[in-house]
Amino acid sequence: MTRNEKPTIFRTEHTPLKVTLLVFSGASIMCVASAVDPLRAANRIAGEKLFDFRLVSMTGEAPVTTCGLPVAVSGAFDAAEPTDMLAVVAGFGTQNYATSALLAGLRRAARTARACGGVEAGTWLVARAGLLEGRAATTHWEDMEDFSAAFPGVDVRPDRYVIDGPVFTSGGAVPTFDLMLHLIRARLGMAVALDVASVFIYDQARAATDAQPLVSLGRLDGYDPRLAQAVRLMEAHIDQPLTIAAIARRTGVTARTLETVFRGSIGETPGAYYLRLRLSAARRLVLDTRIAMADIAGRTGFSSAAGFSRAFSKAFGEAPVRLRRG
Repeated sequence: MTRNEKPTIFRTEHTPLKVTLLVFSGASIMCVASAVDPLRAANRIAGEKLFDFRLVSMTGEAPVTTCGLPVAVSGAFDAAEPTDMLAVVAGFGTQNYATSALLAGLRRAARTARACGGVEAGTWLVARAGLLEGRAATTHWEDMEDFSAAFPGVDVRPDRYVIDGPVFTSGGAVPTFDLMLHLIRARLGMAVALDVASVFIYDQARAATDAQPLVSLGRLDGYDPRLAQAVRLMEAHIDQPLTIAAIARRTGVTARTLETVFRGSIGETPGAYYLRLRLSAARRLVLDTRIAMADIAGRTGFSSAAGFSRAFSKAFGEAPVRLRRG
């Protein structure tokens, strides 16, 4: 170990691990569930409470997730309360939560906890507290470019989850499930981890360093590798779109064959899908950021703001400026 760091929690131990989940309104219910339910299942399978977890909020009131469901918590976050693992779970609106009191509390808790980290946008709060400086970390792929610019001292990686010493970060709901399975496997062994995965009929074998996909193909990966390869090429070239002919060549088929694959699998042409993919990325930037429209056009492969506005209006029924104002 370096930096005089405490022993990692990701090692064989059968003593109970005290886990605190600090949940904020605007978080995804799936992120909350992915963080807590594998631990609950591991306790049931092991027949004892090896993960002693509790959910808290800043005020002690139930945070409201993005789908409108509140999350029951046991009380307010207390930085002085002993814990082995502190996970900050957040989504939309993190800029409103980064108060000096919260950041000081995170720093205080991290000094005594064996591990501290962020789930999805919780990474922003952990970074604002200075806990990621000089560390490797990840966040949701939508935020990765802006996160890198905001925290130049962080080694930002497109991985599903990252563990760097006593600090962990994950990119979203399923990567958080992966992270918790890794924790269970490291502490209790592969057999328990496989049993937990079986509880949720979870059979995606992913490494921490697998890149986060913009498009989650799920079972399509197993049905037609040509479709999966083409979509991966498209998502890797949002800002500088490839021609369909170029995608077909890289996929090892003709443009006509690629069109047949797309029509048979998802019911539209490769060109129509590619445009929809770029416009969906643009819509997220319009709604969730204050980036200028001209910059959004450039980030999503449109040569002019006017052309972007026309395509956007046709797809979504109103101009991007009007959508943002609304």
